[in-house]
Amino acid sequence: MLKFLMNNPILKIENLSHKYSRAWAIQNINLEIRQTGILGLLGSNGAGKSTTMNIMCGVLNQTEGKVLIDGIDMRLDPETAKMKIGFLPQNPPLYMDLTVDEYLTHCAWLRLMEKQTIKPALEEVKERCGIAHFSNRLISNLSGGYRQRVGIAQSIIHRPQLVVLDEPTNGLDPNQIIEVRALIKEIALDRAVIFSSHILSEVQLLCKDIVMIEGGEIVFTDSIQAFNNYVEPHSSLVTLANPPEKSEVMKIAGVTSVDYLTNNQLRIFFNKAEGITERIVETSVKNGWRLTEINLDKTSVDEIFAQLSNKSKFK
Repeated sequence: MLKFLMNNPILKIENLSHKYSRAWAIQNINLEIRQTGILGLLGSNGAGKSTTMNIMCGVLNQTEGKVLIDGIDMRLDPETAKMKIGFLPQNPPLYMDLTVDEYLTHCAWLRLMEKQTIKPALEEVKERCGIAHFSNRLISNLSGGYRQRVGIAQSIIHRPQLVVLDEPTNGLDPNQIIEVRALIKEIALDRAVIFSSHILSEVQLLCKDIVMIEGGEIVFTDSIQAFNNYVEPHSSLVTLANPPEKSEVMKIAGVTSVDYLTNNQLRIFFNKAEGITERIVETSVKNGWRLTEINLDKTSVDEIFAQLSNKSKFK
């Protein structure tokens, strides 16, 4: 397995901006990766994710800014920089009339691998991606899930330090998604992986850190835990054995509205989470409401995404 020490950041993006014609696709993108694991690149369609990935992988030249791969400027020395990157675009660049072995060997030559290293690397990557039994099969005769595995195999055959995966589970059935997800986790054990998606549940399950791009700018960068807790809860689900009139609950400081879901269960909305649970409990004890259960409603990841995208009902 690949092991490496990153004295330089494996990826450093400085003030990256790009425009098509007169419209800016991305502006002032700054990002740094120094460790192994999976970084989620999140954003809605058209947010600027693909432009950012195409530039960092050397597919597109930026208008402004720098991309450094292990200290190497992608624009000044693209050949050396690209040898350290593996890239799986949203539409895998597969040659359907080649066998798996023919295609992966071709990809190895494109990556400028030395001749004597290609055969062992080919066998290793086929085994790792679970496609060794399809070595002589035409890619056109593989299922969608195995084609995706071949696409991932071409992105890691040259043992890159950074692997960029653009929507790698797109179009797969649930079983195939689980298999590809497990493969990505294994790959990320010994290298840095950028996982781009607009599917929030996928990012939650795979990534330990998140960068979110909206409108061509970074609007969030932190851990997945910080992302999940980005927005405070706005309501609590409360069960009372002896519930009062709604007007009595409204007297609690910070409460903005109350909905009765059943005779004994109500949802209490508030403008600030800090101290609200204690105030509800204290008021219940004081007035004999006989509180039996209280839970803060967690904001869903979709709501967080909407808020960061300036689409939230709470904005």
